[in-house]
Order: sequence, then structure tokens, then C-alpha cells
Amino acid sequence: MKPQVFFILLIVNFVYVLTSSATETTAAIDLTRATVVVRGNAAPLVERTAATVLVEEVEKRTGIKWPIATKWPKAGPAVAIVSGKNPTLDGRAAPKNDLPDKPEGYTVKTIADDRGHPTVWIVGTDPNGAFYGVGKLLRTLNWSRGSINLDRPLNAAAAPQHTIRGHQLGYRNKSNSYDAWDPARYDQYIRELALFGANAVENIPWQDDDGPLMPVSRREMNLRLSEICKKYGVAYWVWTPATIDLSNAKKRAELLADHAELYRECAQIDSIFFPGGDPGNNPPQLVMPFLEEVAKLLQKHHPQAQVWLSMQKFEQDEVDFVFEWLNEHNPQWFGGLVGGPSSQPLPVLRARLPKKYRLRDYPDITHTVRSQYQSVWLDPAFAYTSGREGTNPEPVYYSTIFRAYDQYTDGFISYSDGMHDDVNKTVWSTLGWNPDTDVRQTLLEYCRFFFGPELAERATDGIYALEKNWSGSLRDNGGVEATLALWTALEEQAPQLKDNWRWQLCLLKANYDAYIRARLIHESDLEEQANRALAEAKQIGADAAMDRALKILAKADTDKPRHELRAKILDLCDRLFHSIGYQSSVPKYQANNTQRSAVLDFVDHPLNNRWWYEDQIAEIRRLKSKPEKLARLETIRTWESPGNGSFYDDIGNVAKSPHVIRGEVLTTDPRMRRNPNPGFMWWDGGMTRVRQSWISYIDWPLGLRYEGLDPTAQYTVRTTGYGQCLLRVNGRRVKPTLDGKGIGEIKEFPLDPKLYADGKIILTFDVPHEPGVNWRRTSRLTEVWLLKDHSK
Repeated sequence: MKPQVFFILLIVNFVYVLTSSATETTAAIDLTRATVVVRGNAAPLVERTAATVLVEEVEKRTGIKWPIATKWPKAGPAVAIVSGKNPTLDGRAAPKNDLPDKPEGYTVKTIADDRGHPTVWIVGTDPNGAFYGVGKLLRTLNWSRGSINLDRPLNAAAAPQHTIRGHQLGYRNKSNSYDAWDPARYDQYIRELALFGANAVENIPWQDDDGPLMPVSRREMNLRLSEICKKYGVAYWVWTPATIDLSNAKKRAELLADHAELYRECAQIDSIFFPGGDPGNNPPQLVMPFLEEVAKLLQKHHPQAQVWLSMQKFEQDEVDFVFEWLNEHNPQWFGGLVGGPSSQPLPVLRARLPKKYRLRDYPDITHTVRSQYQSVWLDPAFAYTSGREGTNPEPVYYSTIFRAYDQYTDGFISYSDGMHDDVNKTVWSTLGWNPDTDVRQTLLEYCRFFFGPELAERATDGIYALEKNWSGSLRDNGGVEATLALWTALEEQAPQLKDNWRWQLCLLKANYDAYIRARLIHESDLEEQANRALAEAKQIGADAAMDRALKILAKADTDKPRHELRAKILDLCDRLFHSIGYQSSVPKYQANNTQRSAVLDFVDHPLNNRWWYEDQIAEIRRLKSKPEKLARLETIRTWESPGNGSFYDDIGNVAKSPHVIRGEVLTTDPRMRRNPNPGFMWWDGGMTRVRQSWISYIDWPLGLRYEGLDPTAQYTVRTTGYGQCLLRVNGRRVKPTLDGKGIGEIKEFPLDPKLYADGKIILTFDVPHEPGVNWRRTSRLTEVWLLKDHSK
């Protein structure tokens, strides 16, 4: 053979080998007829549970029930589940665990046996690791009815970076859904959280009265949750505040007796979380000795369990006392501190906490407004309707929050009051496993597991789009309609998901957001029409103009837009109540109160100032003087339109605050300390009739910027808000000549033309010193006008 020919044949053969190898490593693996091979009763409980969960979850999705055996099948594929150091299974050694020393770690590998049959090995460092390996497989499988496969061989190894990854699932009346769950529903939900990496659940065994929807007693659920957590290898925490005065010996003894009974009866308790405040108002001088007694009762039945403390609402001297107490007493029963709403910042806690103790975060990922992490510059229309506990999938926002603070903590157990935040829980669970996790990959696995592989890509895009619905001005966000179109198409494509509560939640948000936008556009136009009617008061008379304006505003009730969306919302709320116990209405579904997920009770809440107009007009009708009536009507109709050369900002309204200076982006300022976020007050159960601009606020904006002013004109700054307003104009303090301090009352600050000789003004605000004042009573800013005087 000629050397050239030999060389060519050698190259061809090498290419063939490479091609064959590539085909082999990327070929799909059919697992439809797989057998699950286990150690049987020799395996620890959680390892046995892992096998059961794998078989049950596969059967739900495919109709195929994999057999479980302790012997290898004579033919066909297998899924092998084992844990421990150098484990074997029916005489075969498991493949090397790539993370042999990492608790809760797993290795999942696809290996062909000597007959060419594929085996998916799930090897856990410990039983929990085996369970998490099962979760990885379930989130990766490509399945349909009657078919199960892997797109390619699986070779994955992982272990969690955070030792605490959990969520509060308190069985209490304040919850918007958990209180309607029976033990089986809790079991399934805890299973699903664990399959995405969670390893802790926190219950609320006592606080709040029992609710009308509870299928079992609080006591029974406390015990059942303990058993469920034990089965899944999940740590069982309990949240146990002291709402009594701990200096009252009788009440203190009664509370300790409640603790003792709980610890005695529960199969497993791993940690106690005692919130220092919210609720509770005891000083640490009483709290620390009380917790020492709690720890003795706890460790009598659960020797490894520990007690944790948050210093929510503690004053600085109380915080100092806790750290001094810990350093002096060095308690072995103390697990660590918990940071959360109204606590000291996590970096501060980490720096002062002795190294032997751990630090747990308690993030509020459940509330949209009036919360630790309010949604960013939320349009007031959503704040008034979707409210505090509307469906809130915000994977981008909450992953940003997580990554900003995870370096300081040993993990988290989130504050959650219902299943409306399910996406956020999943995102935090996977980030707790690995903070560098690609959030889109998490959502793809979420959608694949819960909705199906064929829908995963589009449903993932749909969840991202749902978050974008809350971005910026709702009136100007045409993407809301595109999001609805996407979810409507998905719904038509997947009728089999009509009873899936996660699917229902996504559909509810898509329809709800679109309906609120349609109403906002419609009712904003009605208010503009009413203002035009009031402008005719001089020609047709004040009473006639008021009659016209009221008739126009009443069309919000009689001429509602998009009736089909409203009907869809009602249907989805009813389906969610029956599928998962979601309480979207106080009267209809027995929600605890109007702040607790009652989105249905606010679906028709006014999105203009109709109520305020009605009350103002009723007052004006009682006036005797025609000129006074006309003047008051002119004030109403020009409230937001002060005339040529003048400017108006509704400070907390993203759509009506063009002069408000925005600060840093979320990635560099996740808590929005340098880019203040609007807040929304809550009066009269959300049914207050004041101007809506007095409900939204900022305390305090970075400033307001104006350019192109007339340096020869006289300008006055006018504000509304509450309490004090310490105004600076281009750095110089200006005092008011009119200083109303009540809600909606006017302040006025005439300006010296020397301050804007260059035609530019920046308004800034000194923060009033108000120590000890409840946040509902602190000073705040709601509206700002820069008024040009046309009389000169």
C-alpha cells in the first residue's frame, strides 16, 4: 500500500471514530421501560423516599409506572439510586461520586452496562443527596404520555453552597392558601420544593386564630408537618413569637408549657426561630433568659435542635445587649441570628456575630407593596388592585436581591404567606444551591417539570413577560397585551393543564394585568372628559357642569372595557380556590383580610379619582357663592394640569413623575437606597376615597430637576404629603409661607429668582429627624408643583 493511501485511510478511520463517539455521547436514551434499582429496606428512609418520589412523579406525567427492584433487570435500562461512601448495589459498585465530601451532594451519570443497556446512576453523598439527584433527573427528563427519555446521557455533579434553603409555610389563618391545605397537599408541596433544592420548612404552630377553611386542627398539622419533613430529609423549623409580656410570670409559664407540649409531640424539630419583634415587643433582657429556658425544653426531646433569634425592631442599645450577652454567655444551644424585615443589615450582623454562630436570612419574597422588597416603581394601578399578595413571579428582581446578600449568610428561609410566590421560592431554592445558577435554566426546568417539555421554552418566556408587565407605566406598556396573547395561545395549546394551579396562576396574572391596563386607559380618559366638562362651568353653570362630569365618571361602572377578561378572572379565581385554596376574596373565598390576596375584591377598584371628585362635588354643591363654586371647580379640573410654564409631578406614580431624579440601577442598588422606590399607603381597607396621588409617595426622592425656566418669572413650589417638608432649591433651604401638614394639605414655597438665574432648578429634601415614629406616621412627599406666576 502506498504511504499516501495508508495516510488517507488512517485519517478516514480517525474521523469515523470521532464521529461515532460524538453520536454515542449525544444520542437520546429511551427510559420508557426502565427499572428503578434500590437497596430496599436496607436504605435509609430518605433514600427510599427518593425512589418512591421518582416513580410517582414519572407516573403522573407519563402514565408509566416504573417497577422498583433490589436486583438488576435482565434486560433494558435502569435507574439506580444509592447513597453513602463507595456504595454498591446488588453487587455492582456505584460510579465514583464526584463530590465525596459535600453534604447533600449528588452525582448523576449515565453508564452502559456490559450488555449495552444504559443505567442512570444517582449517587448521593448522603440520603438527602440521593433525593436531590432524583430532583435533577426529574427536571431533566423529556417526557410525554407513554414515553420517557433523556435527550442525551446525563453527567452532572452538584452540592449546595448554602446549608439552609427553605421557606415558611405557616398553617395559619393569615395565609392566603396554606390554611386550606390538608396534610396530603402539604406533603406534595414540600416534595416539590425539595425537588428544586429546598431543605427546610418553617411552620407557625400557634400565632393567629384558627381559620374557617382549616381541614385539620393546628395541633394535628404541627405533628403531620414534622413527619412529612422527616420523610423528605427536610429540616423542620417553627416560628414561635412571644406576643405576651414576658415579665408576666403566669403568661410566661403558659407559653413555656405550649413549647414543651409541641416539642414532646413532634417527631422531628430542628430549629426554633424566635422573632424579637413583628410581632412581639419584649426587650432582650427578658428575651434571652426566656430562650435559654426554651432551649432546655427543646433539647430534652430533640438534642441537636437549636434556637435562633431575629432582632426585628430592636433599638441600637438592645442590639448591643444581644451581642454582649452572646459573647459573655457563649450559649451552645444558640444556632444563630436571623436577619429580615426591620432587622439590622445583613453585613452588619455578619460582622458582629461570633464566628461559631450562623446567620440566616428571612427575606420577604411574598409581598409586592408595603414590604421589605417592594416591586420596583410599580404602577399605582397594580398597587391598588393586585395589591400586596397578587401573583408575583419576579425572577429577575428576586435573583438580584439574592445575589446581593448571599455572601453574608449561611442561607435563608423565606417569608411566604401563600403559593402566589411559587416562582420566587423556586428561584431562591436553586440559587441557594448555587448562586451562579442561570435563572433562565431554573425557569426552563420549572416549566418542564410542571407544564411539560413541549411548553417549557415558551412558558419560560411567558413568566419573564409576566414580570415585565410590572415594569414602568402601565398605560404605556403595550407588552402587557403581547403577554396575554402568549399565555392565551399556550392555554389553547395545553387544555390538559386547565386544573394545574401553577398554570392557573400564570393565566390569572396575564388576564388580570391586561384587564387592569384596559380599565386604566378607559378611566383615565373618563377623568379627562370630566375635566373638560368642568371647564364649561362658566358657560353652562356650575351645577350643570358638575352633573355632566359625574355622568361621565359613572361610565366606569356602566361601560367597562374587556368584559371577557373580567369573566376569565372570575373563573380563574374560582378554579384556584378549588385547586389550591387560593383565597382571592374576603366575602366569597374567606380571605383573612383585604391585604391578603383579595385581588378579586379590587378587580373593579377605581383607577381614576372618581371617588374624590364625587366627594368634592358634594361639598361644592353646598356652597352658596357662585364664584366660590367656580373657583373650587377650577382647582379640581386643573389639579394635574397647572397651565403653560408650570409643572406637576405625582411623586410615587411612575407614569406621572417626569421630573423626579432616578438613581442607580437595581443591580448596584438592590435595596433601592440610592434610588428611592415609591410606597403606597393603606387606609380603610384599601377603599379610601382620597386622591390617589396622596396614596402613593416617596420618602424622600433624590430630587426633582427642571430646566428651561424663565429667569425673569416668579415661581412657587407647591407640595402635598404628610408632616414636614424640608425643601432645598439648588442647595439652599427654603421655608414655606403655607405649611399644611395633613394628608392632601398644601405647602407653598415662593422662590427667589436669583435661585434660577440660569433657568435651572434642582429640588432636594432634607430627611426630617423623627426617631421612634411609626412608618405610617413619618413625613412623606406625594405631589410637587412648580408654578409660574402669570399675573405679573
